[in-house]
Amino acid sequence: GRLYDCYLANLHLRTANRVLMRIAGFRASGFPALERKLGEIDWELFLPQKGVLRISVASSKSRLYHKAAVAQRVRESISARMGEMEKDASSDIRIFVRADSDRFTVSMDSSGELLHKRGIKSRGGKAPIRETLASAVLKLAGYRPGELLVDPMCGSGTFSIEAAMISRNLPAGWFRGFAFMRWPSFSPGRWRHLRREAEANLQSADRPCVFASDLDPQMAGALGEQLSVCGLSDFVTVSQGDFFDLTPEVILKGGESFSKPGLIVLNPPYGRRLGSFSDARLLFEKIFEKILKDFEKWKIAVIAPGGMTGMRMGASFHRTPFFHGGLDLVLLTGRVPVSRKRN
Repeated sequence: GRLYDCYLANLHLRTANRVLMRIAGFRASGFPALERKLGEIDWELFLPQKGVLRISVASSKSRLYHKAAVAQRVRESISARMGEMEKDASSDIRIFVRADSDRFTVSMDSSGELLHKRGIKSRGGKAPIRETLASAVLKLAGYRPGELLVDPMCGSGTFSIEAAMISRNLPAGWFRGFAFMRWPSFSPGRWRHLRREAEANLQSADRPCVFASDLDPQMAGALGEQLSVCGLSDFVTVSQGDFFDLTPEVILKGGESFSKPGLIVLNPPYGRRLGSFSDARLLFEKIFEKILKDFEKWKIAVIAPGGMTGMRMGASFHRTPFFHGGLDLVLLTGRVPVSRKRN
């Protein structure tokens, strides 16, 4: 893509960690050829005069396998073209160099901070899930804009905020800045145009479609404040309560009507927060008993320890390996079956 597409990707992508802008590709089997090709790159289009230069090099099946030596050639090429860069610890400038069988690709990090940082949340829970992961979970579970979503162990509200942003059609990067905004080639006018286009497509809510709750009243209160600041309060109802007291009737007590059951998403405590394996097993058995009893025909997305899902409770749902916090987890998705007893 072109620079315009780089802006779009950073603004809108919900599950990407970082967007790299490819600025050069060439073959080099020796350092003289590498230096010559690096010298042809228009570094002045992408590098500000202030910042801390960080160069990441990867080499596979290349004769130029010495990563530090390759990184040094990149620094020398930049200095020769632009002079010495003024140090600014608040601004990292990341360059990625990849060598594969003597084929080099040079890319600039256009994002800056990783894209899971939406610029919304001021505090996290005890085991916060990244916004990019939460968005991927919602996508795998089949969540659609405006669909009823219940987040009954919301913590800091990552799932609720992501669902509300999706329903409002609010871009993932709406509240933050990006590294490309410091590039000399950055076009403020084009960027303002993209944001105006996105703003014209924002959706309003005639009723809340997301219901978030947590046992901790402080977490629920903090989520309510954050939703108000970012203009999502109309999409989310926040309350303090216990998941095991929750039923669809309680959720819809305000008279809201939805054409079909929605999605319930759960990120329960696991790992060190639960203590022994037997304690964890009891909790997850109780959670699934609750879901099977009260949420028939609902879609679910439940993050669970891998050791739990071989049990009967997880047998009817799809398993996806889930990487979070270095723990062995799986994501269980699917639709809650209708109880045979009631048939």
